[in-house]
Amino acid sequence: MSTHFRGKPAQTDEWVSQAEAARMRGVSRQAIARLIKKGRFRILEIGGKVLLRREDIRAYRPEAPGRPANE
Repeated sequence: MSTHFRGKPAQTDEWVSQAEAARMRGVSRQAIARLIKKGRFRILEIGGKVLLRREDIRAYRPEAPGRPANE
């Protein structure tokens, strides 16, 4: 199975489900869903199934909690 993402062929091994992304990060699937909703990950939706790029999951660094410090 392959599809196109922005005009380039996408290999299925570079995409993971929300559940697999959660296992990779050690968080719940709901936590991944919240990050998707906030726009922190690019997604590919095929037939109602949401997939995330494995590379993006590995590279993700959470933002510091709380309000930003005043400068």
